[in-house]
Amino acid sequence: MRIFARYIWNEVLSHALLGGALFTFILFMKYVGQLLEMAARNSASLGTVAKIFVFMLPNVLSLTIPMAVLVGILLGLSRLAADSEITAMRAVGIGVWFFVRVVSVIAILCWGISLLDSLYVAPKATAALLRLEDSLKNQQASFEVEPRVFYEDFKNYVLYVQDIRAGAGASRWQRIFLADLSDPVSPKVTTAEDAVVANGSDNTLLMRLRNGTEHEEVKNADGSAQYHVSTFTESELPLAIGTQEDTHIGKNDTPMLAMSNRALYEQTKGPGGRPYLIELHKRFSYPAACLVLMLIGIPLGISSRRGGKSAGFVLTIALVFIYYFLSVIGVSLAREGKVSVFLGVWAANMIFAVSGLLLLRRMAVGGGGGAQFAALAAKFKSTRLLSPRSSKREREDAHERGRFPLILDEYVLREFLTTFAMVLVSFVLLMLVFTFFERLSDIIRNRTPLVTVGEYLIALTPSMIYNITPLGVLVAVLVTFGVLTRTSELTAMKATGISLYRVMVPIVVVAAILGVTLFLFDESYLPTANRRQEALLSVIRGRPAQTFLRPDRKWIFGRQEPGKPGRIFYYQFFDPEQERFANITVFEFNPENFSLSRRIFASNAHWEPLLQQWVFEHGWERRFDGEAVSSYGQFDVESFPEITEQPQYFTKQALQSQEMTFGELERYIRDLGQSGFDTKQLNIQLNLKLAYPLVTLVMAVLAIPFALSMGKRGSLTGIAAAIGLAIAYLVVTQTFEALGNVNFLPTLLAAWSPDLLFGLAGAYLLLRTPT
Repeated sequence: MRIFARYIWNEVLSHALLGGALFTFILFMKYVGQLLEMAARNSASLGTVAKIFVFMLPNVLSLTIPMAVLVGILLGLSRLAADSEITAMRAVGIGVWFFVRVVSVIAILCWGISLLDSLYVAPKATAALLRLEDSLKNQQASFEVEPRVFYEDFKNYVLYVQDIRAGAGASRWQRIFLADLSDPVSPKVTTAEDAVVANGSDNTLLMRLRNGTEHEEVKNADGSAQYHVSTFTESELPLAIGTQEDTHIGKNDTPMLAMSNRALYEQTKGPGGRPYLIELHKRFSYPAACLVLMLIGIPLGISSRRGGKSAGFVLTIALVFIYYFLSVIGVSLAREGKVSVFLGVWAANMIFAVSGLLLLRRMAVGGGGGAQFAALAAKFKSTRLLSPRSSKREREDAHERGRFPLILDEYVLREFLTTFAMVLVSFVLLMLVFTFFERLSDIIRNRTPLVTVGEYLIALTPSMIYNITPLGVLVAVLVTFGVLTRTSELTAMKATGISLYRVMVPIVVVAAILGVTLFLFDESYLPTANRRQEALLSVIRGRPAQTFLRPDRKWIFGRQEPGKPGRIFYYQFFDPEQERFANITVFEFNPENFSLSRRIFASNAHWEPLLQQWVFEHGWERRFDGEAVSSYGQFDVESFPEITEQPQYFTKQALQSQEMTFGELERYIRDLGQSGFDTKQLNIQLNLKLAYPLVTLVMAVLAIPFALSMGKRGSLTGIAAAIGLAIAYLVVTQTFEALGNVNFLPTLLAAWSPDLLFGLAGAYLLLRTPT
């Protein structure tokens, strides 16, 4: 019995560890880019980024440990059942309750780890994370300012910097334009040739300006205005860092999550203590999921005779979805006071526990507790898509079609495409489930119709397919060649004179076709689907419908022409339909030293189609020569032919790169580049539209030598290697992209380096592999 127990433990633990790593990786994917960009911008050291990662991990593990237990039981026992090992064990007198006793050891161990994490580790990690993020607020501000971008996160200030050079502990800014919006109608303007910027105390940023000018309009007691211009050689200016809407990383920013158990208990006694009581119960209920998911996983796992690991993985996704759906619904009802806190938080555990015990009892007395599941899995396995063999007639027809594809090519392709389809469907379903739970609180709070939620998930699916396809190719190649090696089929092929390069031809061809398909998909349907899902997401979040236009953009750089003055437009309102401004100011400056040469103000301005010019109404014009006002004049109606920006220049679409095709994004970058907006990130995204589809081919070439080097260790090792390679590629890609975003790398190098590095590594390993 000990041999059987150790054998089952090994099978369940190996799948549980793999499943836990996979789930944790998926949950962390969206934070990797943000963390690496912090390091690239010098707003946080690598050590600080590592601390953030470590502090975020306990809260993620509180969700993924129960999932890992379930996937380990289902996949491990499903594999034993598929190979008839469960049948052999039961034939020698081993009953269902033996499996419960053996697997419960793992479940209890995971329950203890999860309970320790939930009660002690996660609260302390969240508290440390909040403290760390608060300490980073000051450090990040000076490095988050980007060149040629209007920065509006300072309190009552708008900042524009022409060029930035980062340094250790301080930055050097060149050609600064700073507007104090304490009086929004007439802002105080400061310009300077350069400045040294360092972090101050009490959430401030200290700027040491050099060779600058200040422009201010002062209101007199009688209502008249007096314009003051002053110059300075050096000046110090502290800027208060405003509170941003979402400064915390991830969703673990609630102080409640950082409270100790004793503090939570004390809060439950006071008024408004229900949320604290719910949080206290959740710290016990989520770890208990390890036990209740074990009860329902064992009967379903040992009854899966033909579905194997594929059916077990799909069933894991379904059970995880049902469990957390019931849990979130129960917690929401408890928050609203419709059910007791105990019932709301523990309902999912009670339902799964009762269901699992009923299934176990039915199997113990000789019933088929999972008969329906086994039948469904058998039907799934027997479909033509997953059928391991084709008919004799099909093989003969294939042979008559010519040298390519041969019967061998069809066999390799069938194994590859079967695995690829299963991985793609499974990962997309898994990400949809996580997305659903991420949005569930908004859905319940805003009473979003389920039809809208369904439309949102459908519109989100194309983007997920686009992102998951390279990973699907990687896993499929590793598993396919791993199976060919484990079953000695690859050795047999080589013995007949077929080289490894000939065997990999169909895989490489299909990978290249998938890459072209991804590019065409991104050029046709994907941008429309992304715009649709963004609009539906606004509805789910309870926000007003978005038009994806930004007529409210208050600061914009004018067209820049060599040898001519530059202009900055500031306005309080713009009506794109009537083509009319309200309270518009035009700042004209010398591009060499950034000193103001002219300032125009008008209470109204409208576009005159016949003149093809802007007509300014009720305003004034001032020209400057150093600190002196060289001329001043008021007007009721005036036009300035040198201002050539047309109305459409101020109504640019604020689209994200994934919502545009390659051509649309290229034109968008060209337009924004003339308006004072930094297009570095968009240029990287433009190149990624070409580089990313090529990843499918790179992953196929890289995966083959890895699969052959694993020998006969099986498909499980292949999936583990795939996760490792995917993590490595994601980290490298996000690192190069972050370095490109902060101008540390050229655009082409930032976008194409990961493909080149991994492609060269794959080619090198492939050339060293015996053929």
